Amino acid sequence: MVKRREEKMPMDRNLAMDLVRVTEAAAMAAAPFAGRRKKEAADQAAVDAMRFALSTVPMDGEVVIGEGEKDEAPMLYIGERIGTGSPPLVDIAVDPIDGTTMLSVGRPGSVSVVALADRGSLFTSHLAYMDKIVVGPQARGVIDLNAPVPENLHAIAKAQGRQVRELTVIALDRPRNAAMVEDVEKVGAKLRLITDGDVTAGLLATLVQDRGVDVLMGIGGTPEGVITACAVKCLGGDMQGRLWAKDEKDRDKGHAEGHDLDKVLALDDLCSGENVFVAVTGITDGEVVRGVRYFPGGAHTHSLAMRSVSGTVRWVEARHNFGRLRKLAGMRYEGVV
Repeated sequence: MVKRREEKMPMDRNLAMDLVRVTEAAAMAAAPFAGRRKKEAADQAAVDAMRFALSTVPMDGEVVIGEGEKDEAPMLYIGERIGTGSPPLVDIAVDPIDGTTMLSVGRPGSVSVVALADRGSLFTSHLAYMDKIVVGPQARGVIDLNAPVPENLHAIAKAQGRQVRELTVIALDRPRNAAMVEDVEKVGAKLRLITDGDVTAGLLATLVQDRGVDVLMGIGGTPEGVITACAVKCLGGDMQGRLWAKDEKDRDKGHAEGHDLDKVLALDDLCSGENVFVAVTGITDGEVVRGVRYFPGGAHTHSLAMRSVSGTVRWVEARHNFGRLRKLAGMRYEGVV
């Protein structure tokens, strides 16, 4: 699959808050499933609420990163058109629950995420995995995915005015990242290995505030990588990625899509849009956003909203009244199990 190019409409409206309402809806639908070991039910509830909320956003949107192909997913499938149908024309990348496993066993860090960019500006591939490196604004322009891990860490440390041993690398704890982890240990940087939460890890590495993470490294999800690129574009950081084939079948699939699997994808290759919006709402408590918290008749949510053009980042706290929401959207927001 390759990028599509269509006529672009200037975005004179900030859609970030519209997207926050979308991720809030998904988070509130999914949160009651925390710790219930019902991954599929939680995901379906989040998808249903997210799609309903997206249908009200004033845009002509096409899902380019979603729940799968049309024959696999009845909603939010790749290629689905969504929104009110009015301009602007946009690509939509959705992850109704980033960290489904964490949610199902009641662990912190699960979030709902939506990213939106100019039509034809988001990288697409059916390959599941991508090798990536993500840094914040201080280290912008110094990373090189082709360079050895120690070289990248020394470059990042120099850009930050620190020692390598002071850096913290976040990565998914997977066998495919074992060689990278070993290199990080040899050079003396600190490691933070996570079980899930690819998108949140990228946010932790990019946010200007001191979150205790300096760089995301290693092989994770391709869809999560593109969503992360949208956030990096908004936050002023830097990112590089490269598709990773787990076997010969994957390699053939990548070639059939027209991709060079050896090519390093720069940030603009992953997200070339000038108008990019990202919204993240916490489902369970995490370091970037807090989880959904209930009170009689409603809930509190905590979200992050970003816009690339202005570079504005907003933390949004909201109080929701279930009685009034029921009149608008039925039971979607209550997630009754």
